[in-house]
Amino acid sequence: MIGSKRSKSPYAWAMASWAVGLLVLWGLALDRVQAASETTPADMESLVSQASTRSPPWDGPTTGPKGLRGQRIAVIAEDLRNGGILGVAQGVAEAVGVLGWDLKLFDAGGTPEGRKKAVVDALAFKPDGVILDGADVETMRRGLTPIVSAGIPIVGWHVGPKAGPMTGSPVAMNVSTDPLNVAQVTAMATVVGSKGRAGVVIFTDSNFEIALAKSNAMAEVIRACGTCELLEVRDVAISQSATLMPKVTRELLAKYGKRWTHALAINDIYFDYATPELVLAEKDAQGIELLSAGDGSNSAFLRIESRTFQTGTVAEPLNLHGWQLVDELNRLMSGVPVSGYVVPVHLVTPGNVAFDGGGQFLYDPDNGYRDVYRRIWAR
Repeated sequence: MIGSKRSKSPYAWAMASWAVGLLVLWGLALDRVQAASETTPADMESLVSQASTRSPPWDGPTTGPKGLRGQRIAVIAEDLRNGGILGVAQGVAEAVGVLGWDLKLFDAGGTPEGRKKAVVDALAFKPDGVILDGADVETMRRGLTPIVSAGIPIVGWHVGPKAGPMTGSPVAMNVSTDPLNVAQVTAMATVVGSKGRAGVVIFTDSNFEIALAKSNAMAEVIRACGTCELLEVRDVAISQSATLMPKVTRELLAKYGKRWTHALAINDIYFDYATPELVLAEKDAQGIELLSAGDGSNSAFLRIESRTFQTGTVAEPLNLHGWQLVDELNRLMSGVPVSGYVVPVHLVTPGNVAFDGGGQFLYDPDNGYRDVYRRIWAR
């Protein structure tokens, strides 16, 4: 209410932060909606081809400050049970090993209490720099105040809705691929692969603003196609996907029949539980293709490799992101601004799944990024 005092309720603060984040995301999504409506079929083919390139050349920084000596780095991980968060932490450890820095990992376990304890323990470690791995910066803004007050630089992975430098935030840099670009490329691959004749169901989770923004971006690309058909956007909580997806898949097969040719999702996990139903209903499901706007899970790689319904996933280079986080911290601790580099979107397909780490069921680009960072750091 206008003129009222700001509520000090943690719930009210969290809801306000959620609302601000949602407005940012929808603003970004609207920009991309306009771009999608103006993208020609030839442009889509070019963008999808570029995203599917094997061994994409390094287009990140090639210069920067030499690696400092004797630094102490704390990693505050949101939840190490999450494969993405764990993969980034492993990349950080690999890069820190090259620099000879002292590294300590603090696992928040995905709880508010765990986050508070992780910050306290990290400060007790007396770090020169902090990496926030997988935690939302708005959720942790107040908790990070002691780190900011101590003048300790912070960088993060997947800490906000937009990749790149963060203004007005305790975190200087959000290392990530662009989530809405990820969504657009996924949807464009569907349009291109179907020659503009896709009948699409999109799976999303309304509990997360980033999920809604991604599914909206995918939906707008499909609508802009003109000759494609957006059958529906189905809201299925990721946390309940194991329970709900088998039934939902059967319902969609019965409802749409042969009109349903493509399923898009904001995460591969939906397909973990949809695929068994599609296999059982092979006759009715024949020809359905699955594409995911994240996150390149092991099971997604296996499905793509074996050509079991899934034909695409946008996978993030977790190990590379770990190296970049260390480089961004080295820049800040050296008094240099962050590089601002955002890794291009990479679409894993049957044609490239065997390359760039695909043999290990992950995306680790064969572009020499380790050697580039070693040269920058003079290591």
